[in-house]
Amino acid sequence: MNIPVYTISAKSIDLVARIAEKVGELKGSGVYSRNLRLRKINRLRSIQSSLAIENNTLTLGQVTDIIEGKRVLGLPHEIQEVKNAYQAYEHLLEYDPFKVKDLLKAHQFMTSELVKEAGHFRSQGVGVFEGTKLIHAGASYQFVPELIADLFAWAKKSDAHPLIKSSIVHFEIEFIHPFIDGNGRIGRLWQTLVLSRWNELFAWLPVENKKLPIYLPI
Repeated sequence: MNIPVYTISAKSIDLVARIAEKVGELKGSGVYSRNLRLRKINRLRSIQSSLAIENNTLTLGQVTDIIEGKRVLGLPHEIQEVKNAYQAYEHLLEYDPFKVKDLLKAHQFMTSELVKEAGHFRSQGVGVFEGTKLIHAGASYQFVPELIADLFAWAKKSDAHPLIKSSIVHFEIEFIHPFIDGNGRIGRLWQTLVLSRWNELFAWLPVENKKLPIYLPI
């Protein structure tokens, strides 16, 4: 089995403790268990910010309109990305973060009508480019199923704190690059999923972009 190699610094331990404290305070307030509107707002912010990282130009207002069934002027593929991401996130609490079939199911939701291999591991090589410069080559496609299975087996057994484990899982998914497209969106979704299994609060917190404020009640 391939086991992720990582180190935990004193700063990381301090951050884990501080985040856990804040999450405990927020959960104790009961805000997210009572306020369905707050959940919806933050879910839409998760979708918009995750897609924006992939250069989707639609605003939060446009994303909200699309989900509410309103007509929006925008590129067809960007509108489809929003609809797909909404479906993928709506099933968040149904996925098992350690089952490969659920990863493939999420990818099917996320890339439906956008890529030919939606819901399947890629069948060819893939790389990440900055202009014409290759900055990362994904693992050989023949090894992708085994690498993802090993990653999930490790994550299921690991006693690493979920804040750390989720980050490692996200990093490894991006490093392996298991899909022809949608790796970033799936990696961010899966980190949220691992976190939500530790504390369901994370199912409603948009952690994809630290520059965007999290909606809290006044």
